[in-house]
Amino acid sequence: MLPSPLTIDVRRGAVASLGAVLADRRIATEGRIAVAVGPGQGAQIAADLDLPNCEVFRVDDGSIDVATDLGKKLRSGHYEAVAGIGGGKTIDVTKFAASMAGIPMVAVATNLAHDGIASPTASLEHESGKGSYGVSMPIAVVIDVDYVRAAPQRLVRSGIGDAVSNLSAIADWELAGREQGEPVDGMAVTFARVAAEAVLHRTDSVESQEFLTVLAEALVLSGMAMSVAGSSRPASGGCHEVLHAIDQLYPGTSNHGELAGIGCLYTYYLRQKYLGEGEQRMRDIRACLLRHELPILPGDVGLDQEAFAEAVAYAPSTRPGRYTILEHLALPDDEIRRSVGEYVETLGR
Repeated sequence: MLPSPLTIDVRRGAVASLGAVLADRRIATEGRIAVAVGPGQGAQIAADLDLPNCEVFRVDDGSIDVATDLGKKLRSGHYEAVAGIGGGKTIDVTKFAASMAGIPMVAVATNLAHDGIASPTASLEHESGKGSYGVSMPIAVVIDVDYVRAAPQRLVRSGIGDAVSNLSAIADWELAGREQGEPVDGMAVTFARVAAEAVLHRTDSVESQEFLTVLAEALVLSGMAMSVAGSSRPASGGCHEVLHAIDQLYPGTSNHGELAGIGCLYTYYLRQKYLGEGEQRMRDIRACLLRHELPILPGDVGLDQEAFAEAVAYAPSTRPGRYTILEHLALPDDEIRRSVGEYVETLGR
């Protein structure tokens, strides 16, 4: 049986139906609802809701401490459900808090920066960096295209990088299946691949309502792929090991989706250079990232080649036990530096 949200509503004006979604007796029988809002558009959405029995909590950052504190409040308040309204950090905090309190959670996304909207994981900051925690997937997902369009375009575009990076993650999972005998879930692979292919060759942009709808659905489908797999495997491979390494070594460098796109392109370059496969796919990914004005080189996000090579060398330690192209090649440091230089020379503008 496949886990899935009861409702997935992606359209203009979708937020107007949030009250009806929360009033669904499969989610809340008495209407005692909590709403967690981020520092962006979440507060305005919450103010516009017709939910007389709801209580609003503000989520100021994406830390494990904030998530734990919210979880305690939800548990002590005997709420039936909670809606997380905002960007990725707000939704991840609310997912963790809802799981801690044992209540269903509705994800209301105000941007499309990454695929955590409907995933069964929460990425939260702690004293040593950032960790990924298993949580229950949202019971409903609401994405209002009007609110997404009002978000900073850079955040919307970055979701493209995260969706396309599924292709690298799938290639890594299949590599682990061949080399390590790791079980590969065909349904999860199908969901993740369809999500990536949906945006890979589109020629319209984030200014198009049709494109935003497709991107939103792709990110939800990517989250469902992770739920089917029971892990982030279908959407997180060597590409995400690189981005997590950059996050830890050089915090604040860029956002999740942009780094996922660079990690995806670099790991496909490694696959083409050392395994002799995937060259056309690499070219398609590069063209997609450039078409949507996403970074493709370390310098595009303010890193020099030495810093990026250091992140690549550190990357496998961010996901112990995960087998990707990075673990398969196990390149020494000097070869990593050489590969990064050739990557920049080969795929630079």
